[in-house]
Amino acid sequence: MAKNLQVTIDKESGFCFGVVYAIDMAEEILDQQGYLYCLGDIVHNDEEVARLKAKGLRIIAHGDLQGLQNEKVLIRAHGEAPETYKIALENNITLIDASCPVVLKLQNRIKTSHDDREKILIFGKHGHAEVIGLSGQTNNEAIVFQDIDELDNVELPHSFTLYSQTTKSVDRFYAIKDELIRRGYQVKANDTICRQVSNRYEDLGTFAQQYDKIIFVSGKKSSNGKVLFDICRQVNPNTVFISDPAELEPGLFSDNQTVGVCGATSTPMWLMKKVKETIESY
Repeated sequence: MAKNLQVTIDKESGFCFGVVYAIDMAEEILDQQGYLYCLGDIVHNDEEVARLKAKGLRIIAHGDLQGLQNEKVLIRAHGEAPETYKIALENNITLIDASCPVVLKLQNRIKTSHDDREKILIFGKHGHAEVIGLSGQTNNEAIVFQDIDELDNVELPHSFTLYSQTTKSVDRFYAIKDELIRRGYQVKANDTICRQVSNRYEDLGTFAQQYDKIIFVSGKKSSNGKVLFDICRQVNPNTVFISDPAELEPGLFSDNQTVGVCGATSTPMWLMKKVKETIESY
């Protein structure tokens, strides 16, 4: 017997403009020449990466760049460190630069701070593509931390400039700034968080409250996905994280439930639609 589930997709969810820009650029070149190299996963979503790979996208690592010559390589929305541009120049590689404008602006601000000999702290995820690009603007001299506890045993300069990865929580950034000032440091804080992302935190909380159950769709590698999932779960404990419709099963739902489907800034709309169709088939 059908479960009669009412399923709604959050219209604010899905790709941010930086990801849309990168994917549009990739698809245009793939249509023209049938293949394109991309430095790292174009988006932190395995299903979308698989779709583009089928169109001819070839994902390469930084180590592969050295051995590549006379090719086109896409730089994804996360941006790159100066070293990448240097190698491209040496190897006659044409870079298709789809770095997000918000990230590029932040890279420039960090580089200016570094050139002005300011000590720099970056609130961001270790090893994240964007953070590697940001740190690269400082010759990797910046102190990167993803939790304030990491700074407990670090000898910090008396005064420094604080930056943030663009997809971090605004509240956490300001809480960290206040705590560092409380500890006696002189902090020049630059709130460089993307408002298109941070506004979603609020919108998503409102969306998640409206349904009996929330299905949150995101790639497991998406740091933005982890933050947004936590927000959903805080306002609606009946929230389930999935990366693929195959992870769903009828037993997750009770008859006549209302179900909200939402996702990260790296979750494609086609995937959320597939999730909706799967749930409606129960």
